[in-house]
Amino acid sequence: MLKIVVTGGCGFIGSHLVERLAGAGHKVVVYDTSPPPPDLPLDGMDNVRHVRGDVIDTSSLAAVITPDVDLIYHLSAMVGVDRYLRQPLDVIDVNVLGTRNVLRLALAADAQVVVASTSEVYGKNPQVPWSEDSDRVLGGTSADRWTYSTSKALAEHMTFAMAREHGLQATVVRYFNVYGPRQRSAYVVSRSVRRVLTGHAPEMYDSGAQTRCFTYVDDAIEGTVRAASSPAAQGECFNIGSHQETSVSEVIRLVRKIAGFTGGNDTLDTGVAFGAVYQDIERRIPETTKARTALGWQCAVPLEEGITRTIEWARRNPWWLRGPFD
Repeated sequence: MLKIVVTGGCGFIGSHLVERLAGAGHKVVVYDTSPPPPDLPLDGMDNVRHVRGDVIDTSSLAAVITPDVDLIYHLSAMVGVDRYLRQPLDVIDVNVLGTRNVLRLALAADAQVVVASTSEVYGKNPQVPWSEDSDRVLGGTSADRWTYSTSKALAEHMTFAMAREHGLQATVVRYFNVYGPRQRSAYVVSRSVRRVLTGHAPEMYDSGAQTRCFTYVDDAIEGTVRAASSPAAQGECFNIGSHQETSVSEVIRLVRKIAGFTGGNDTLDTGVAFGAVYQDIERRIPETTKARTALGWQCAVPLEEGITRTIEWARRNPWWLRGPFD
């Protein structure tokens, strides 16, 4: 049994990770500014403690990352294109300063840390698939779209620097378009599911020809846990993503089909809606050989099955369907 801290443990990926760790019998401290989702009753888990706090707040964070902590999963972040455009300064503060705080405290506690990163770090590099050492290609700094990519890349730089200079036990995992139950409805799968189940047409950005490799949350959690438990992962970075390239329009078609929605789509012109501060990425595909070789990990849940599970969960959890769209 390990004592584990999960920052951002009430969020989408974090809450699934907490369930997995608690189910394995570990002692888990969930550190998050938000309450747990309604379908995750932390109060009923004897080996889980929820602490309300922000990773920007060093003193509050230091109260949970103590010398008896074995492992930290750092998932706390400001994420989502809507937030990049609306709150770019908060994105930078949380992702950079918050990560710096976590790394310093992890080193002081002699704890291992797994830092959650993102496929966004590759930017719009047209040479796909992207391996872990592929170049980063970004737009100009006047485009708020790239604040998340830059902040998470800087968080990675800090992680690797702490590992090399100070011996911090650290691993980085880069997620590729993770989806599934509990995800905020600001992403193509979750937004489409929520819209069709509440009688609204799904919303497609531009032509829908953009392609992604969608990763079901259970697969992402498996890759994350393996990264923490493998000695070969120390000081390394891993792409955690599906290699099945799918267009956004095909994903929306699958959601409509599985949910039994017979209406059409709404189309959003991103140039009109967001202006020059937004830039899209045409293709996003990971090279996952490293994760397969070092971690013995690969995606196991096909896209149609993952969407089916997500829709079934949403129908069982009406709280997620209520309120304004994110």
